[in-house]
Amino acid sequence: MKTTRQTLMFTAFAPAVAATLALSSAAMAQEDHQQPVPDSSSAAKKLEREGAIVEAPVGPDGSTKKSNVTEASKPDAQMQAVLDELDALGGKPVTQLKPEDARDQPTPADAVKKVMDKLDKKGPQEVFKVEDIDIKLSGHDLKGRVYQPEGPGPFPVILYIHGGGWVLADLDTYDSTPRALSNATQALVISTDYRHAPEHKFPAAHEDVYGAYQWVLANAGQWGGDTKRTAVVGESAGGNMAVSLAMMAQAQGAQMPVHQVLVYPVATTSMSSDSYRQYPGAKPLNAPMMKWFFEQTLANKEDWDNHQINLLSAKTLKGLPSTTIITAEIDPLRSDGEALAKKLEQDGVSVAHRNYDGVTHEFFGMGAVVDKANAAVSFAAENLKQAFAGKPADKEEVGATSDTKPAE
Repeated sequence: MKTTRQTLMFTAFAPAVAATLALSSAAMAQEDHQQPVPDSSSAAKKLEREGAIVEAPVGPDGSTKKSNVTEASKPDAQMQAVLDELDALGGKPVTQLKPEDARDQPTPADAVKKVMDKLDKKGPQEVFKVEDIDIKLSGHDLKGRVYQPEGPGPFPVILYIHGGGWVLADLDTYDSTPRALSNATQALVISTDYRHAPEHKFPAAHEDVYGAYQWVLANAGQWGGDTKRTAVVGESAGGNMAVSLAMMAQAQGAQMPVHQVLVYPVATTSMSSDSYRQYPGAKPLNAPMMKWFFEQTLANKEDWDNHQINLLSAKTLKGLPSTTIITAEIDPLRSDGEALAKKLEQDGVSVAHRNYDGVTHEFFGMGAVVDKANAAVSFAAENLKQAFAGKPADKEEVGATSDTKPAE
């Protein structure tokens, strides 16, 4: 595997992005602003037990509402093995830490490595060429990483946007997913970092991701990429920014992605859905963590309503690219993905949505030890390949559930 670093520049996007986001914020601000939720850490600890879920004060106004979900599910054996290793690593709750200390805590990727060691499995997946790059945007640099398939190309292109709640994680934390996607699609995958909160509040990360997308369109050809066939893939907060990116491209009249894959995306700032109530204390992502992420990221009350981050508040999502949405059953964000799938479909966007039972947030990059991750990557890859070929994605009923069984 070859790894090199080079510096490239893209500077023209910044004024347009700033103008777009300023207009967005002004348009979406309302008298009745979304307020940060009250501290729900004690409720989460109480409700983390197995069995029936009662009332959880996690509504945006502090109200208490009964969930219509009466039973919480358990992780399957493969998922539980990863969670057990994560517990054994002894990380502290990020909600009790300063952001700089939270970034040093053990991650699910670290837990996967522990499971791999116990199973004597090798990894990560080999890709023909992996190259670290520096992308120079207007006034600052972004780190990027290029995953190039073998062959002369031209390759379809994927911009990959990692998760971490806009506060945590980097290209190394989310290295396994772009490798798996490149191998499954034979696409050139470019993974981008972005400025993190709270040092850089919203919309800094969203601006960076849009700038990275414009840079990919201008530069991916040097690795054999066919930029006319460019898709975006985002996990968690990255899924949120993938949709925002498409909205900004639409508003600017720029080239749209041919497809977007949203893996357990953040779709709303309300934190009052059924899955938040059903799994407030889930691992590795829980309701108090999401509250902490939003508080680190959003600078003022108007930002909670801005449709670039509160996607479900957008007047319409009409005209966005065809979309694949992947959700995990045991995840506070499951309902976000479900609601976003329905809104996209109602607004005329072709949507393929599949939920995976028995797994949690962050499962998508765990293919080395969690079989359902491989199934989810294959599902995403097939839809991406269809989009690259100019064909509609395989239609999946919105809200469909996968009962994929782990291999024996």
